[in-house]
Amino acid sequence: MMADQKAVLRLLKTARGQIDGIIKMVEDDRYCMDISQQVTAADAMLRRANREILTAHLKHCVENAQDGRERAEKIDELVNALGKIL
Repeated sequence: MMADQKAVLRLLKTARGQIDGIIKMVEDDRYCMDISQQVTAADAMLRRANREILTAHLKHCVENAQDGRERAEKIDELVNALGKIL
């Protein structure tokens, strides 16, 4: 993986901590809007991690493809990933 591994791990571990907190909130029967707000925050953190990974794919894997065919394959992978996100 060409993404900044430390940055991606930090984002993912933060999201994991948020999710653990959300689980506790549900178990404690907390107010649903507070839970929803935390779910949104965790989702944003995961999106940031994914953006970092996809950016690295574009900047390294696509840019460093050995030929046009490999570059096209890498671009197709990115397009497919974006299709699942959007």
